[in-house]
Order: sequence, then C-alpha cells, then structure tokens
Amino acid sequence: MTKPDLTLFIGPTEKAAMRMRGLLKQHAEPMRKHGIAAPGWNHLRLYAACAEVEEVSVLRFRRGLESPLTQETLTTEFHTRFQKDLPDMAATHLVWVSAQLGSLLHTPEELSRLYLLLSPYFNKIQIVAHVEEQARLLVQHYIHSVLEGRHTSLEQEIDLAGKEDWWKGAIDMRGKNDPLSGLFNDVHCAPFWLDYVALLAHWETAFGAGNVTLAPLDLVSLNRDSGMECLCAALNIDNTFGKSDPARMFRPEPAASLARMRQMNDVLIRYSKARDIFIPRDIWINIHKYVRIHGEPIPPGSLASVSRHFEAANATLIKRFPDLASALQPDPPQAPWQEAPPTRGFRATQYLAAFAHGIRKNSIPAAEKRGEAVEAIEAFRKFEEIICTQNINKDEDAANERLLNRVKVNHQMVMSTQFKPHNNMGTVNEERPAPAYISLPPRQLTNGSTGNVIVGCMKNEAPYIIEWIAYHRAIGIDNFLIYTNDCTDGTDEVLGRLMEMGIVQLRNNNSWKGNSPQQHALNKSLKEPLITNAEWIAHIDVDEFMNVRTGNGTLDDLFAAVPDATNIAMTWRLFGHNDVTQINNNFVIDQFDRCAPKYCPKPHTAWGFKTMFRNIGAYGKISCHRPNKLDQSFENKVKWVNGSGQDMTADAAHNGWRSSQSNIGYDLLQLNHYALRSADSFLIKRQRGRALHVDRMIGINYWIRMDWSDARDITIKRNIPRLRQEYDHLLTDTKLRKAHEDGLAWHKAKARELHNMPEFRDLYHQALEIKLNKTERVAYALSLDMES
Repeated sequence: MTKPDLTLFIGPTEKAAMRMRGLLKQHAEPMRKHGIAAPGWNHLRLYAACAEVEEVSVLRFRRGLESPLTQETLTTEFHTRFQKDLPDMAATHLVWVSAQLGSLLHTPEELSRLYLLLSPYFNKIQIVAHVEEQARLLVQHYIHSVLEGRHTSLEQEIDLAGKEDWWKGAIDMRGKNDPLSGLFNDVHCAPFWLDYVALLAHWETAFGAGNVTLAPLDLVSLNRDSGMECLCAALNIDNTFGKSDPARMFRPEPAASLARMRQMNDVLIRYSKARDIFIPRDIWINIHKYVRIHGEPIPPGSLASVSRHFEAANATLIKRFPDLASALQPDPPQAPWQEAPPTRGFRATQYLAAFAHGIRKNSIPAAEKRGEAVEAIEAFRKFEEIICTQNINKDEDAANERLLNRVKVNHQMVMSTQFKPHNNMGTVNEERPAPAYISLPPRQLTNGSTGNVIVGCMKNEAPYIIEWIAYHRAIGIDNFLIYTNDCTDGTDEVLGRLMEMGIVQLRNNNSWKGNSPQQHALNKSLKEPLITNAEWIAHIDVDEFMNVRTGNGTLDDLFAAVPDATNIAMTWRLFGHNDVTQINNNFVIDQFDRCAPKYCPKPHTAWGFKTMFRNIGAYGKISCHRPNKLDQSFENKVKWVNGSGQDMTADAAHNGWRSSQSNIGYDLLQLNHYALRSADSFLIKRQRGRALHVDRMIGINYWIRMDWSDARDITIKRNIPRLRQEYDHLLTDTKLRKAHEDGLAWHKAKARELHNMPEFRDLYHQALEIKLNKTERVAYALSLDMES
C-alpha cells in the first residue's frame, strides 16, 4: 500500500482549530473525491500520547489523562488505529488538526515521539502553524487563560519582552503543576510559542527543514462562508469546494471583566489551598459569570513592548513566508498596558465571602481526590487478576499487557471526567414501591389493522418466551412476528403452539443469508402483512422488556404522552445477574432488579437504544436498533423523541443507535435489557453465540460489559400482577405448558452439561468472582470497545 501524505495543523490556537475541523467535516465528501481525508481521530489523545509524563496540562487533567501510563498506552492505541484505518481510507492526503501540539509540546523529546509515531504511516508530513502578530495573539491567549483559571497578569509577558530569549524565559517560568489547586504551567505561565522563530526551529529539528510552514491566521476570514479559502491556501490546493456555513465570531472579553476574573482566580486558588479542597470547574465558570461586566477589550497596541521584542524576528520570517506580511503587522502603539480597574468597588475577597458556602458545599476535599490514587491501586489489582497472562505465547501476553494498561488509563479518565457514572438523573424514584398497574382487556383493532407489532428473532430461548409474550400483551402489544433459526431447545415448539393459538406468527429463518440471521429476517419482514398493516412497530429481543413509566404503564399511555412523535428511542437499562446463579421458572422482571446507573455515557452499549416507530412509510428498512433509509418526502414529517418525551429528531432522524448526554431520558420509557439473566443462562448464551454476530464468542468480557448491579430499579414490577394473569391464562393450554416445561428442562440439563466442561466451569467461577464497581466496569468495558 502506498503511504498517504499528511498535513498536520498544529494551531497554536484552539479557536482556529475548531473552525478548521468544522470546515473539514462539512466538506468531507467532496474532499474525499479529491483524495483528501480528514479522519475523526482524537486530537487531544494525540497530544497526550507525546506529552512529557510529568507535564500535566489543564487539558490532560480534565480529560483524566494524567496517568504515567498514558503516553505508552495512547501511543499503542494510535499505532493500532493507523494500521486499521489507513488501508480503508483510500486517500492520498490526510489532514489532521491538533492545536495542542503547537501550544503544549515544548521539548525535543515530545516532538521526537510525535515523529516516531507518525513517520511509519505517512509519506510526506507537512506541519502548518497558523500565526498572527504576537501582541494580538497574546490578548486572545490571555482571555483564554483567564477563563481557564489564570491568576497571573500580563505583567509577566511585559517583563519577558525585556529579555533577550522569549522561548527560554517562558520555559524557565514553568514549575511543578498542582492540579488540585488549579495551577497549570500552560495556563499561568507565558506562552513560549509566541516566539515563532524558535517554534519553527523546534519543529524543523524533528520533522526536517522545509517541512514546517507558518501560515497567516485570519479568524475573521476563516469564520466567513469563504472559510475554505484559508484552509485550501494552507493545503496549497485550489478551492473547488464552494461556500461554507459561516461560524460565530467570538467577542473579546472586556478588560475590566478580565481583571475581575483574574483576581477571583487568585483568591480561589489561595482559598482552595487554605481549605485543602478541590473546586470543580463548573464553580469557577459560575463565579466568572457573576463577576462579568461590559466594557472595552484590551487593545493589542497597549502591548507594544511585546510587538517590539519580535519586530526583527518577524521581518526575517516574512522574507521566508511572504504571506505573513499582513498577519505580522503590529497594531499602532497605545498607552502601555495596565490592568483595567475592576470598577464599582469590586473586591474579590467580598465575592469569595458571598460564594464561600456554595464553594464549600459543592467542592471535593483534596484528601478525597488524593484518595482516588488509592482507589486506583485497588482497581489495578482487580484488573490484573482479570487480565492475567497465561504465558501461552509472547503475542498473547503482549496483547494482555496492552489491554491492562489501557484499562488503567481509562479508569483514571472515567474517575475524573464527565464519564463518571452516577444515578442522579431524571424524575423517577426507581426504588420506591408503587401500586400495581391495572389489567385491561385486549385492544379492539380497526378492520385491516394489526395494531402494535413486535418483530423479533430468537434462538434457543424456550424458557423465557411465554413471560415475554404475556408481558408485552399486557402493556398493549397486539401481534408478534418471530423468526427463529437453528433452535435445539424447544423454542420452535413453544412458538409453534403460540402460533396455533393465534398469538404469534412464526417464521423459519434457518436459510438466512448475508451478514446476520437477524438482518435477513428483518429484510423479509417488510413484506409481511403483519408489518405492512401495523400502527406501531418495534424490533426487540426476548431479553428486552419495554418498561412504560407513565399513566397505567401501557403503550396507549405512552403514545398519549408523546402524541406527535413518530419514533420513540427506547434506551437500554442494563440489568445484571443479581446473584442469581441457577436457571429457574421465576419471572425475569421479578428476579433481576440491580442495574446500571442512569447516567452512564460510556461504554457505548450502556446507552444503546431500540426504536418504536409509527408505520407511516417514512423509512424503507428496519435495522437492529432503528428504521433506516428515510424517504426524502418525510424529511420534515418525522419526530423522534427520547424516553422522557424530549425531541431528538436532529440527532436521530438519519442515523445513530445510542443516546448521548444531550438526549438521554428514561422518565416515560426505558428498555430493560436482561442480557445475562442467571449465571447458568450466561453459560448457555456463551456456548451458542449471538444472533447478530454469529462469529463472536461471548466470554468474560461480555459478562463484564453486561453485569451491572450498582443501582436498583423496581419500576417494572408494577406489571407483575397483570403479567401473572396473562401468563397463567396462556399456560392453561396443556400443549403450550408442556412445550415450556420441556424447554426449561433442556436449559437446566444444558447448564449441568456445561458445568462438566472445564472451559465453561472456569468461566462460570471467574465470572462470579469478579467484583467491579461502576467506575471500574466502565473503564474495563470502554477499553474493550477501543480494542475492537
């Protein structure tokens, strides 16, 4: 394979980088036709893979990437990603934007790591730094730094302008970071990268003379509809991609507002040290919001001493890069900078007194944050026991070591970022007992309508079918279309008798073709009268139960709560095995009530959803999680809502199968997902594989992904009386009862058989011995997602 070229935009400002990434995404398809690709690789993780271990920036701290293992683990991660992704891109030129590379990597060793990471995979690597006159860019940087917590004023840069070597002087300011107090070198120290001559030499030493370009930074032009002109100029290609959506320009922060925020930053840092507390970022943001005032911004001309310091060096740069002539032209000099008066008698200490109660209430003791290190050590011990090396061969040991390191890094990240799971979300008290729902007679359908229909696929699910059918009939499902393939446990006998009783339609799917038996069945279902005449359709599995949490818990109550919805995303709630080890005949929804916390954005499976959709002809295909192929004529006629009834059409109309932090909701509806059931049931599932991915074995990693027990949810148990009524009614049929009992006996016998096989017996004991809390489970499962 011919290696592609790479253009790496290194900032050094994130505002410009954000706009560039937006432009590349917006024009991705026409650029692809020109052989140019802009992959969505994580630019922050690229920086962290190369950064010095001890140089913990504010970004690394907030992303939970301060672990000493970060560098090694992320380097391996990118090698794996490059090897996997590049052959599929069919691109001759890749573009990657990572402003943190230019503004944070300041040692030769860091750039050496970056070069060694990239050079095996790319032919020519071109580095582009977008710059403008130093005083103007310093004002932008100062605003950004104060918003990030800077407590030092611009006096330090003015003093530095009087020294001969800006780069060295800025680096010499740096000391040891103190993240718990909000002290970070990249925030509080002078920006070394304003010395463009030194920046150029720094990067050319690593990537070679002539491979680094300084380009003019023009944020105004970049944010206009002609923004691609700037990008194409940097790529040295013609702009044939047309207009772009304009972006909002950031308004400069007023000078007096910056003075207030900087002074507040200073007292907050001193207060956190004195109280030995960690003040979360949202408190800083809230305080900044309250002290903000209107006024004029800092004029770059007031930093003329900085402009004069770089005047001669800029003239040299313009000779080499003529396009910089306008960008490096300084503003007319003005009166020397002095920090603006904060006005109105502002005193930071008075504001601190006003906020002190809220700060103490919502801050975290620093000892608790430091205690996370102890928690991490205990988690690492658990991870090492799970990912034990068997010394089978060197490659397997190395793979286990890589996975172990990734889990440790991710655990640190999950503990200290917005990915930390919790149950403080929504309005439903899930542990409070509530009155049983009332049983209702079957719905009366209009002529020709098949009502609310579930289409499902099953393989060896005999003991669970009748409960699942009875439950969904009790909440308002009118018909079932079930496909089976290669069943050996009596599933076909149970479903066959239910078909004879007029309750389900059964279809044999043994001759499936394509990537999965499930998709083959769903494709065929589109021609079935049961589907074509349906009012609402859902594709769910026998281990998934629609838990309606409004009104009388029926689908009619749900539809009344979201009357204009055409699609309802039913987000999974993952339920663990709840210390149930043996297969029995008790109701699944009664046995298993321990589950994942509601707020669980990682791993991706935790917030997966299935979709209940109105049969209006809007979509041409049913897929595993959702309908697909939206007809253009229905573009403005579909409305997707989440499980709380909130509009999520913009997120889900065309693609997507999981909820996000912006659209998660469980208040009206959730999909209880009992992926494991008992430990014995898990063994049988492990032995037979999965319907969607028949080539994947389900081992201990699947157990860890699915065995959640940190929260308790009993809301579905309000359905048990009416479930029991419908269930007992169905089992009055002796043939159905016999088929059900035979299926249950088959599963019990299969479990005994598997317990006699060393592989499964070991898996069973290993699964039951694993005790991970929610944060540890997220870290482990997230690492498995990255591995795959």
